Amino acid sequence: MAETTLSEVPEEDFLRLDQQICFALHAASRAFNGVYRGALKELGLTYPQYLVMLVLWEHGELPVKRIGEHLRLDSGTLSPLLKRLESAGYVERRRSTEDERSVTARPTAAGAALRERARAVPRGIAAATGLPLDRVRALREELHALTRALDDAHPPPLPPPA
Repeated sequence: MAETTLSEVPEEDFLRLDQQICFALHAASRAFNGVYRGALKELGLTYPQYLVMLVLWEHGELPVKRIGEHLRLDSGTLSPLLKRLESAGYVERRRSTEDERSVTARPTAAGAALRERARAVPRGIAAATGLPLDRVRALREELHALTRALDDAHPPPLPPPA
C-alpha cells in the first residue's frame, strides 16, 4: 500500500476536526482519564497523583525538579499534587540541607503499601483498551517516537493574513 504524501491531501481536509491528530490524541487522553478515574477511585488517587506515585515507586526519593522532568510538569503544577499526596500520608517532602531551594519527595510506608494495591491498575487499563498487549506496546512506542519528533520540531511558520 502506497503512503500518502502531504501534497496529495486536499487543503480543506487539513482543517477537518476528524483529521486532526492532536484531537485524536486529546479524545483518547480524555477517554483514558475516564477509565483511570474509575480504576484509581478505590486507591483514592487522581490520575496525576498516580503518575507522581509511579515515578516515586520506580525511583525512590527524588528532587521535585526531577519528578517534574519525568512527568513534564512544572513545579507550580507538581507542588499541589505533592502536598495532597503528603496530606494523604503517601509522600514525604524534605528540604535539602545543602540547598534550601531544593525539595525532595519519597514514598512513605503507606505510599509503599499503596503500590501493592495499585498493581492491578495497569492490567485493567490494558484490558480496557480491547487491544492485544503487543498492539498496546507498539502504540506506546509510536507515541514515544511522536513525542520525540515533536520535541525536536520547530513550529512551522504561519502564512501572513490575507
